[in-house]
Amino acid sequence: MATQKGFSRPAGHVPRRAFFCLFLRGPGATLDGMLWVKSFHIVFVASWFAGLFYLPRIFVNLAMVPAGSVAERERLMLMAKKLLRFTTVLAVPALGFGAWLWILNFDAFNQGWMHAKLVVVVLAIGYHHSCGRMLSRFENHRNTHSHVWWRWYNELPVLLLVAAVVLVVVKPWLG
Repeated sequence: MATQKGFSRPAGHVPRRAFFCLFLRGPGATLDGMLWVKSFHIVFVASWFAGLFYLPRIFVNLAMVPAGSVAERERLMLMAKKLLRFTTVLAVPALGFGAWLWILNFDAFNQGWMHAKLVVVVLAIGYHHSCGRMLSRFENHRNTHSHVWWRWYNELPVLLLVAAVVLVVVKPWLG
């Protein structure tokens, strides 16, 4: 086993301290730790939004189901319920890793782009919640919207994701 000059540890060994730096901010914190947290945040946000993109598409199909097609409606309802549950599970780590990044870089809170991004996050949570309420309306046969309305409703998470990505990458309103 090769060792680094002056160290008794194998080459490429990551000190235990690096793992704990994921939890801390300060002299021991490493950029590598923050990059791991950021990577998982991106993966879970993308997964969460995939569910937010597809769930209203199921609502479009539910709104188009003919009144007598019970089997088709039940199949779509089952898909929507499972997708909402899974999307909710994905939202939790997405938000958790986002909060973790915020703690690791709390100075970003003083910047305008972060305030705008937090508004986008609150809107995404609200949209997610509204999907759950709309699914309940479908379950109780109280949908009052046409498939065309649902197609427009389906575009909102795209706008939210575009806004979040632009805010994080471009960082307008620095300061």
